[in-house]
Amino acid sequence: MDNTVGSLTQLQKSLVIGTILGDGYLRIVPGRKEAFLEVNHSLGVKEYVDWKFQALKSICRSAPKMRRGNGNRVAYRFYTRQHPVLSELYRMFYVGKEKIIPKELRINSLILSVWFMDDGGRSGRSNFYLNTQRFSVEDQKRLIEKLKMLGLQARLNKDKQYYRIRFLSRSIPRLKDLIGDRVIPSMQYKLGYNPVETCPA
Repeated sequence: MDNTVGSLTQLQKSLVIGTILGDGYLRIVPGRKEAFLEVNHSLGVKEYVDWKFQALKSICRSAPKMRRGNGNRVAYRFYTRQHPVLSELYRMFYVGKEKIIPKELRINSLILSVWFMDDGGRSGRSNFYLNTQRFSVEDQKRLIEKLKMLGLQARLNKDKQYYRIRFLSRSIPRLKDLIGDRVIPSMQYKLGYNPVETCPA
């Protein structure tokens, strides 16, 4: 996982793709040549943001910083430098400013683990979701097909007026096998584990 792709390692590129599928955004500033990545979460998941920063700090200018938003929300965020690989990903994942799912996308276990830490959720013991409401129904169906390539079965689930992806209960053991050892301790609760426990091998 550590061979280089341009000047990004494969690990870094996978982390970036997982972040794009989740809460992250690629941007190109008018007048600038290359894209950069914004990682922006709440201060409550500081450990997660710090983990992303440590993985990407070779392409970052400065460490994460707190920023008070509207109401009581305090954001914790950082930006990468502009980078040609990020521009390539921007062209893959964006039409205008709208995120899309490219046909050539391939999901590996690291991409999935970051995506799940960003957008995954759990209700009860066997309902595991990816909050993919920002994507079109067509793109969500494409994501379901991509997940099948990892041996995961999922379907669309109605969430108010939108849809999201729900893993079928028979795929939960496979999901945990794929990402359990990649999900950082503070995010293990999303898989139903106590953060102080070691997830099953």
